[in-house]
Amino acid sequence: MLAYEEVKVLDINSEYHGVPTIRLMESAGKAVADIVRKKFDVEGKTVLVICGTGNNGGDGFVAARYLSEHCRVRVVLAKRAEDIGTAIATRNFARIEDELEFVESAANLGNMLCSADVIVDALLGIGISGKLREPHRSIIKKVNRSKKPVVSIDVPSGLGTDLAIRPKITVALHDRKEGQTKENSGQILVRSIGIPEEAERYAGPGSFVYYPIPKEDSHKGDNGRVLVVSGGPYTGAAALTGIAAYRMGADLVQIASPLISYGVIASFSPSLIVHPLSSDILVPEDVPRIAQIAKRAEAIVIGPGLGSDKETLTAVRELIRSIEKPYVIDADGITAVAKDVNCLKNRGGIITPHNTEFKRLAKEKTKKTLESQIKQVSALARRTKFTILRKGRVDILSDGKRVKLNETGNQAMTVGGTGDVLAGLCGGLLSKGVEPFNAARMAAFTSGYAGELAFKKKSYGMMPMDVVEEIPNVLKEYL
Repeated sequence: MLAYEEVKVLDINSEYHGVPTIRLMESAGKAVADIVRKKFDVEGKTVLVICGTGNNGGDGFVAARYLSEHCRVRVVLAKRAEDIGTAIATRNFARIEDELEFVESAANLGNMLCSADVIVDALLGIGISGKLREPHRSIIKKVNRSKKPVVSIDVPSGLGTDLAIRPKITVALHDRKEGQTKENSGQILVRSIGIPEEAERYAGPGSFVYYPIPKEDSHKGDNGRVLVVSGGPYTGAAALTGIAAYRMGADLVQIASPLISYGVIASFSPSLIVHPLSSDILVPEDVPRIAQIAKRAEAIVIGPGLGSDKETLTAVRELIRSIEKPYVIDADGITAVAKDVNCLKNRGGIITPHNTEFKRLAKEKTKKTLESQIKQVSALARRTKFTILRKGRVDILSDGKRVKLNETGNQAMTVGGTGDVLAGLCGGLLSKGVEPFNAARMAAFTSGYAGELAFKKKSYGMMPMDVVEEIPNVLKEYL
């Protein structure tokens, strides 16, 4: 069963995997026409197709074209032809404009309903809510009063609002949609429309439907504030994490760093607000100060570059227990929580292990087959109640219920620091209010795709900062 946003995700991912949306629309319309013919024996009869101005209407135009080969078809547009809102719906309308009977107003709908044997509902698609507006409200009322058999495309028009069409049959495209029942949708017939398996199985650019675009009147800090607890023996990790969070659109990045790395991290960029801690490593005594800094953050990234000193690992666990925020736990942070996963209780976020870290955290060897590894990752996600993003040639992501794979990236991304970039992307998205599973799949795709863009320019000489600098190009392409 698909949520509204996931339908858009699949459309975009299908394009990415080489199946254009117009081909999906063609398949959808044909599937609807085939069902109308099979269920109602429309030879010599009249079918009325009521179309809106979006892609649901476009499906209706295609269905009308196929049905016209077998029966009389009349098309009603809810609004004017100039109001059709998508290019592919416009193209399919143009194919029937001079061939079929159509009207651009529902004013005479009553008479047309009386003469119709079957009605195809292509008025409104998914994702609408609240009180239905005109002209759709009047159209739906008239259709329901007509008592004629209705076939709805994908969902009954108005589903999710205060008024909806009551169809005899709903042709659900690809899968049932959230909220559909026999009571509100009639007989639900699911039909494949050619969405490739990869579009559903793998993370892709479609996940950007979950990216929260800043409002025009937003102010500094409204679009994400991140705290990175990082640095120590490895000074570059914190800077890479922080800058990646900025590149993903976070408004403010603060870094709490041991004294040994404070100056080096601050020198990377004036945009990084760096807070020095009490000693050359993270220690438990630093937790109260970090808690104060964290009050100005919506998400915390912890682990990159911290080192594995015993006091540091203890401090990581204490910090997680003390501060209730969404977390990205990476690198040495994973080493810390692996020693006592109980510190994750009542917390949430994303954990980003590579294979060795995953074995340490899961306390079991990695299975050999991909499907077995997926089960392992899902089980760990259920046990920890965190989204797990297990990095590898094929990344595996799971929140314990849902699973996505990611195969963007290349072999040059084994260079040190790319994991810190991924952690920063995850942190930036969590700080913007994106829920962990969607943040993880968006971050994994972005990191790998930015790596592919960097590879085209730098080949095997690419460095993690090259990946960071390509992140805005990914956003430009897909937002």
